[in-house]
Amino acid sequence: MNPILLLTKNTGVIIGPIANLLGLLMNGIFYVLNGIGLPNIGLAIIILTVLIYIALLPLTIKQQKFAKLQRKMQPELTKIQKKYAGKKDEASMRRQQEEMRYVYSKYGVSTMGSCVQLLIQMPILLAMYRVFWNIPAYVGMVKQAFFPLVDNLIATEGSAEYLQGLTAAKQFAKQFTNESFTSGVTEYVQNTYIDVLNKFSTSDWTALGEKFTSLSADIATTTGKLSTYNNFLGLNMANAPRDVFSQGMSSGRYILVVVALIIPVLAAVTQWLSVKMMPSQPNNDPNDQMAATMKSMNIMMPLMSAFFCFSLPSGMGLYWIVGAVVRCIQQFFINKHIDKMDIDAMVARNLEKMKEKEARTGKSSGRAPASSGSVAEKSSVNTRNINSAKYSTKVSGEAEEKLRDRRSGSGKKYKAGSLAAKVNLVDEFNDIGKK
Repeated sequence: MNPILLLTKNTGVIIGPIANLLGLLMNGIFYVLNGIGLPNIGLAIIILTVLIYIALLPLTIKQQKFAKLQRKMQPELTKIQKKYAGKKDEASMRRQQEEMRYVYSKYGVSTMGSCVQLLIQMPILLAMYRVFWNIPAYVGMVKQAFFPLVDNLIATEGSAEYLQGLTAAKQFAKQFTNESFTSGVTEYVQNTYIDVLNKFSTSDWTALGEKFTSLSADIATTTGKLSTYNNFLGLNMANAPRDVFSQGMSSGRYILVVVALIIPVLAAVTQWLSVKMMPSQPNNDPNDQMAATMKSMNIMMPLMSAFFCFSLPSGMGLYWIVGAVVRCIQQFFINKHIDKMDIDAMVARNLEKMKEKEARTGKSSGRAPASSGSVAEKSSVNTRNINSAKYSTKVSGEAEEKLRDRRSGSGKKYKAGSLAAKVNLVDEFNDIGKK
């Protein structure tokens, strides 16, 4: 596969292929929207986000079901942890693990919890982030909007040096020094220019037109197409709210300040609602360290969402908001479904399954482990160990008798007390030990 063609795409082993698939879907959605006269990046982001979250719904239900059951069985797990607190010997640790496994089995969940669901969901969501972060790399019509400006800009002397000095080009600095760029590989150079231009704010486009006046017509054509694609409800999906905020403050157009704050505020509010609707809300126990940590995270996550959405392009903020809204809607119906679950009946069914498995396999993995020193534990001593102990006692008695014989040198041809007798004594003892 030609790495030049994939320059602006994510080429990670896991994220890369997923991002390519999502990019194809995004490209198809944009093509359909263009066919009905609505070629809009914001609308395409909303549709793709909704489709992906619907596809992930079965995994989300499993994850939330586990969270609900975990909250239900947490008191039992805490009781076991307190029971073995401070006990670091192997036997106690083994019994603690057995009792905790029994609780998990009783509620019909894996000790891995929702890890599997998260391992599946996270690469998909990260790949969506990569697609939305660099739309031109995945949507052909958006990439074509940069032509013929890019070709004419490449042919203009001093353009590369100018772009490298801009803030928008900092993250692409290595591409300007790459051998493919310096040797003039056409597609590599084009993609590098598009990477930088795609991060331009309105003020960056204005400055570019002032710097290269001969390209004013091309710049106007490109910005006109991008404005059509990026404008969603009056917001430019390519502009970061931070830049709009600065522009509004410096020009005295405070309506821009309000507009700039819409995305970050909505991101924080929807994230907060999404977290509050989760079934695994922390309890009010002041001694529960995990609960205290979760409460802190519930406050920090919305604030972090607001900060990131203030700094990143509005398209990323829109994705963040739509994702949180979809999660809230899903959570509402999932919570209603989970609340109807009869936990006691579920536990009874799981216990019955464990008994059937015991009868079928002869193993007692589904039975609550006996406590230390109990009759059940003492009665489960392996008879082979008892026989082994008797055999060891017998061998030890024979060894002592042999040693007594050796000390006296009786019944042997070696002279008592001689070096040969002592060597033979050691050999005989080693043979008994092996037995």
